[in-house]
Amino acid sequence: MIFARVCGTVVSTNKDERLVGKKLLLVQPVDLDGASKGHPLVSIDAVGAGEGELVLLVQGSSARQTSVTEGQPVDCTICAIVDYVEKGGKTVFEKSKDTAYSR
Repeated sequence: MIFARVCGTVVSTNKDERLVGKKLLLVQPVDLDGASKGHPLVSIDAVGAGEGELVLLVQGSSARQTSVTEGQPVDCTICAIVDYVEKGGKTVFEKSKDTAYSR
């Protein structure tokens, strides 16, 4: 799984019919300090994520394992919205204190 920040929405009126009704979001992979890692990706949203939220992505065949994406032509899926992260017994991320997330 990959940490990423939702940074936008992708609209596509012409697409495979199996993608009709699916929400496409632009996500930027990040480290736990919020620093960008790599290039932005387009991802199917399987959990109702919103702009600015820290999410978990899956790619490849795992991206087609959610109830929303099963059998769909997708390679990147948002499968979770992160509430908090603990590392070494300390909380290193809390959604409720996330200044990058605009509610």
